[in-house]
Amino acid sequence: MAATEPQRRFEHPLVVALRALSPRPAPASPCLRALTHAALALPMLASSLAHGSSIQGESTLQIGRYQEGDRDLFGVTSAFEPIRVDFLEVGTGGTVAESWRFDLQFTQDTWSGATPIAIAPRPLQGNRPTAPDGVSGATPFIEGSLYFDGNFSVLETDGFGNWSATVDDQLVHTISSASPESRRQIELSIGRDHPFGDLSLSGGASLEPDFTSGFVDIDGTLELDAQRTTLDFGFGYAHGSTDATLDHDAVPYIDTRSYGSQVAFDSLGNKLVTGTRNDFRLRAGVTHLLDRQTRLEATVAYGHAAGFLANPYKVVEVAFLDPSQQFLAPPGGYYGDVRALLERRPDQRNEVGVGGRATRYVARTDTALRLGYAFAWDDWGIDAHTFDFEIGQPLGLGFTLSPRIRYYSQNAADFFYPYLVSPQAFQTIRFDPGSNSVSVSPWNPGLLPADYSSDHRLAGFGTLSGGASLGKDLGRGIGLSFSFDYYSRAADYQIGGSSRNDYMDFDAYTISGALVIDLAALSLADPGGGSDHASGAHGTDHSAARPPAGVMVGHMLDRPGAFMLGYRYDYSLASGEMLRSSTVVSDQELVARACLPELCGSAPQEMSMNMHMFELMFAPTRWLNLMIMPQYVDMEMQLRPLTGGPVDVHSQHVEHSTGGWGDLPMLALIRLFEASGQHAHLGIGVSAPTGSVSETMRISHQDAPGYIHYGMQLGSGTWDLLPSLTYTGQHRRFGWGAQLDGVIRLEAENDSGYALGDRIRAQIWGGFAITPWLSSTLRGVYTWQDAIHGAYDGIHPTSSPPDHPTNYGGLFWDVGFGLRATVSEGLFRNQSIGLEWVQPVATHFNGFQLERVGSFVATVDLSF
Repeated sequence: MAATEPQRRFEHPLVVALRALSPRPAPASPCLRALTHAALALPMLASSLAHGSSIQGESTLQIGRYQEGDRDLFGVTSAFEPIRVDFLEVGTGGTVAESWRFDLQFTQDTWSGATPIAIAPRPLQGNRPTAPDGVSGATPFIEGSLYFDGNFSVLETDGFGNWSATVDDQLVHTISSASPESRRQIELSIGRDHPFGDLSLSGGASLEPDFTSGFVDIDGTLELDAQRTTLDFGFGYAHGSTDATLDHDAVPYIDTRSYGSQVAFDSLGNKLVTGTRNDFRLRAGVTHLLDRQTRLEATVAYGHAAGFLANPYKVVEVAFLDPSQQFLAPPGGYYGDVRALLERRPDQRNEVGVGGRATRYVARTDTALRLGYAFAWDDWGIDAHTFDFEIGQPLGLGFTLSPRIRYYSQNAADFFYPYLVSPQAFQTIRFDPGSNSVSVSPWNPGLLPADYSSDHRLAGFGTLSGGASLGKDLGRGIGLSFSFDYYSRAADYQIGGSSRNDYMDFDAYTISGALVIDLAALSLADPGGGSDHASGAHGTDHSAARPPAGVMVGHMLDRPGAFMLGYRYDYSLASGEMLRSSTVVSDQELVARACLPELCGSAPQEMSMNMHMFELMFAPTRWLNLMIMPQYVDMEMQLRPLTGGPVDVHSQHVEHSTGGWGDLPMLALIRLFEASGQHAHLGIGVSAPTGSVSETMRISHQDAPGYIHYGMQLGSGTWDLLPSLTYTGQHRRFGWGAQLDGVIRLEAENDSGYALGDRIRAQIWGGFAITPWLSSTLRGVYTWQDAIHGAYDGIHPTSSPPDHPTNYGGLFWDVGFGLRATVSEGLFRNQSIGLEWVQPVATHFNGFQLERVGSFVATVDLSF
């Protein structure tokens, strides 16, 4: 899950699994329950301590960011941004019919930034500057020449075939960058509790652009000794499929011949590396309550992986000592023709791990202490140790502080090589005079190791990390926590290590926030809810009270102190024909007119957007509501080459994607009047520019990364005014309403040199209560969106219509068809779920844009 991704980058996978699969503690004394409440403040809800303290009827939301620091390239400044991961996790679970349990969890994380593709001696100049400002270009140099002395020490060179007698054996990461990509995972678990233990079955799927997997797990526990001792077990199976598109700029320089039939080409001519893998996991553990304040745990796990286990984006530099080229060598030395070979790993991996932890509750200070150790080893030659220590300390007033520290160390895999030297030619060309034919013989695999990788995660290193979480019990079943962790990875942190591999050293941090809601406690605290439109007054039906799902800020809370938590999912899709205004245009017209003053070489074929928005509303008074709406967005676009257009390497990127946290709207809703089932309120607020407007993508081999299409940036980059005026009415089974709202840009340009256009929207709707709990809605929407003002102030592609500011905005007419279900009685009375499909009716685009298909909106509102 997303919360463990940064750890997974640093630690042996079975060490991570040992923590994630820890046994769930049995119910025990009030002292241990206090320890459990302290665990709720931990930053990573997926960690074993938080997993072990799940609450029936609980929903969780976690958001966060993992950010790496720059790597030392020893004299070269890279144009690439370091790796960044924005992650989102939403989960809910509960008990049905007393003994049946369910848990549903959705995770999404979006990766962007640069990562090492290889390791090479500094004289190869893989990150050499290619621009006048000395900044390295977009694609690394993974071929070249190296000169060695008689001891195979690398000699200093100027990159133009001129060497000196000075030895320069500094190793450097060769950095490469790619467009952002998102991973989505969904998991469902169903279990049943028995007096003597429990059994659960879970399964799910994880989807990435280049890797998909499905998994299933069986877990169970057995209670012994009056619940003082718990035995637990687990079995897991996963099947994964790799379908990786190699960097089209680097493909000519990467040798993939050792993969044979696993290398293929797609319809656009992009080279693919394919493969499948199967993973099996077994786990057994025991938890024992030594006394009312002490819990001991021990876990043993075994893992087996088989199939394609290599990383298709990592290469190994090989210096081929071609005998026919040694006339280029220094006196008494050697000349190396450096080529990049796609890494090879064994097709099997067997792992064993053991772990233990002790947890102690100190009643005098109301403190929970946890000390853990895990050891893992595998047949790849990696031995890994992890030590961790954590404290849970209540501070009073509902606050809990949880500081922690962790140390990890591993040695290198048997087949880890920074680079290789091979006494052979990369390829030998022979001419046969008798047949007048030419034959080419490739390098001999028998003169290289059977497996080789320069992936820094297989090297010997250590990490030291520390952090803290601050949790707050807000009452009524709601908990909130904020967390920060700082990681330092260094070669000399390894047990018995040294600074020889210090080129791999870097720092990183993770910051996250989590919201935990006990739904049963929430509803019991306020069984009536807090929304004026769910009150059921004036002889109305609950189901007709709310506006359609697609209407933002369409209702208010009417009781001072009331609180609402809402989740909104919005999916929109554009696909099909390219339009100018509302007229379909040909490829020839797009080539000639859509990218003026240049010719277009590509056009979008499909674009989709997913937005997750979290609505938090609080009513300090009946006439005033305050609202904040953080949002997580991701977008994908597929391009196609235009018939008759210039060759456009831009379109060879099969899919462009971005994702992460967007802008942050903050609003105040002011009640204007309410009488006889009618209501009106004014909304006024601002949107803070928290979403990135500097997302980049690869353009070509020669250029530095350029800004991605305007419409795929994560925010506006400007402070924006958000005014709105909303009217609603209701009588018996009928509801209706209207809203006028807008977005007004308060700045002329953002940090990237442009400003999105203003937007004005008018909409009306009507609803009918089919039953007391279900209503249907019909909504009409008119939107005016101005074009983009200004333009990117840096490198960006110009060969496709979405690369031009004039091809944005327009006039749009839409119709929405919706359903809303509102619980009318019982524990969750007045909680609401809404669905709506918004269908385009008429479109008048500015410039040239892709035809709109429609959008789907789903909302869940919890008022208390």
